[in-house]
Amino acid sequence: MPPVQKSTGEAPHGKPLALALAALGVVYGDIGTSPLYAVKECFHGAHAMAPTPDNILGVLSLVLWSLFVVVGVKYVLFVMRADNSGEGGIFALLALIRPHASGRTGAALTALAVFGAALLYGDGVITPAISVLSAMEGLSVASTAAEPLVVPGTCAVLVALFLVQKHGTARIGAIFGPVMVLWFAVIAGLGLVAIAQEPAVLAAINPVHAAGFFARNGLHGLVVLGSVVLCITGGEALYADMGHFGRGPIRLSWCAMVMPALALNYFGQGALLLSRPETAFNPFYALVPEVLLYPMVALATAATVIASQAMISGVFSLTQQAVQLGFCPRIRIVNTSAEARGQIYLPGVNTAMLAACLGLVLAFKSSSGLAAAYGIAVTATMAITTLLFFYVAHVLWAWPVWRTIPLMVLFLLFDLSFLGANLLKVADGGWFTLTVAALIMTAMATWRQGKAALGRQFQSMGLPIELFLQSLAAGTPPQRVPGTGAFLSVSPTGTPITLLHHYKHNKALHEQVLLLSIGSADTPFVPAAERVAVTPLEHGFFRITARYGFMQTPSVPEILRLARARGIHADMSDTSFYLGRESLLTSGPSKMMRWRKSLFAFMSRNAWNATTFFGIPPGRVVELGTQVEL
Repeated sequence: MPPVQKSTGEAPHGKPLALALAALGVVYGDIGTSPLYAVKECFHGAHAMAPTPDNILGVLSLVLWSLFVVVGVKYVLFVMRADNSGEGGIFALLALIRPHASGRTGAALTALAVFGAALLYGDGVITPAISVLSAMEGLSVASTAAEPLVVPGTCAVLVALFLVQKHGTARIGAIFGPVMVLWFAVIAGLGLVAIAQEPAVLAAINPVHAAGFFARNGLHGLVVLGSVVLCITGGEALYADMGHFGRGPIRLSWCAMVMPALALNYFGQGALLLSRPETAFNPFYALVPEVLLYPMVALATAATVIASQAMISGVFSLTQQAVQLGFCPRIRIVNTSAEARGQIYLPGVNTAMLAACLGLVLAFKSSSGLAAAYGIAVTATMAITTLLFFYVAHVLWAWPVWRTIPLMVLFLLFDLSFLGANLLKVADGGWFTLTVAALIMTAMATWRQGKAALGRQFQSMGLPIELFLQSLAAGTPPQRVPGTGAFLSVSPTGTPITLLHHYKHNKALHEQVLLLSIGSADTPFVPAAERVAVTPLEHGFFRITARYGFMQTPSVPEILRLARARGIHADMSDTSFYLGRESLLTSGPSKMMRWRKSLFAFMSRNAWNATTFFGIPPGRVVELGTQVEL
């Protein structure tokens, strides 16, 4: 197989410095706020390690080298090369692989990618909860009297955050970068001051301390590794948000500000613990002078809101991709900006995330309680990304084994070590992430399998279009009425079932008949010039095939406008659209289990109606019902 050409991965427009500034908020919000809780979880809580000098240096060494290898080398240097027409993320990676993988290999890679996406939903719920909660916990450091306000304050911030989603992020997004510049500058400065007072902490740069940490602590050290992983949460965001900023600006932000600021702050917290081990209950806020605690809580809250906003937007985008790639039913998608690409709002997803976040905060009540649930989602997704990247590098790019195997071994060494450490904490909260992922993956797999079974059922009920047209010519010509009739069909071949039912009952056809099918491409965006194909048939019939990228929302009015440029004379005001509405029965021959058939039927009934999803004026739609045994 010839090597697949990789796109540049660069943002389509914008100055690198401006894009690098914007990336600080959207891309690095999650990983940038990890200092709030990562070190604290290692030395305070149910699985804490005693803050001895050897343990402190060992943990810091693990943190530093995890940032360098997992984020710097794996994601920034290598994984971001695997872009799909400039876009990144686990579904973009799957769409890149799908045309080249078939059989059991393709099924296994698809299952891995879907499970990774399902885990990201769990991550998307936990990130706002743990980030805002950890920021608000600074109130209890400033004053014990403020401790009862932490949980209510967190809930209030989360409610406000989710309520503003319907207005879009185009306006407030402009302030993300500057706020995060201030954030990184402040945490770097706080760390630098502490390091200057305890320079011995710099010995942790030597990876020997990381190896010695495990030699001394054994299994307990592995459990603490599950907390160390919190320093690299948000690594997937680098890849998922590549399409908005490009590789260059994201790499510039990482090397010039994010990595240095994080390293300085983590080492600053370690320096403080060396001199004052009693601050292990919250070493981040212990770095802050008492007079600046409240301003720091405000800045940390702003930074965590930005981190949460980036994750919420990421879940919206992930859901849109799932709909287009056939893993999720149609869902209401609202475009909140006419200018900014990717500015979307999903009301149903937004409400579900708010309820889940509030439930987590009220159930766990502290960032320490959520930490165990957080790690499994991150580490499992990272391991899956490594495996998918290996396939892309070895099969699609034709990299030799001597080049791919060492990389995969290095990446999996970190990924599986972190994952194994977090699996030890399933009972402490990790069960939540695994439960969410299992439910979402089951729903996605059921929807995809159900749609395939439904398609086969329709195909068996259908009729080749050539035979249908021959029957029109052989018999008495049907009555033709003025205007255009457009029959929507999933399949770009055969005769739509809605057309057969319409003709059977009405014995009449429009003067112009359009057979319209809308499919999804394995690329994020399909240019308008390539979006629509028109094939003339006989007797005034035309087949229109439209293709949209997995980050685009189909629009029937736009399809008709593009089709007019290809010789179709149809106007929205003079076109009737015929859609099928299926009543699914679970007593059919499909090999799906009965409960999965019932789940698919439930999802189908509750899918967003096709009329609104495709932008068709409701007054121009005729729905034809049919019963289908699945």
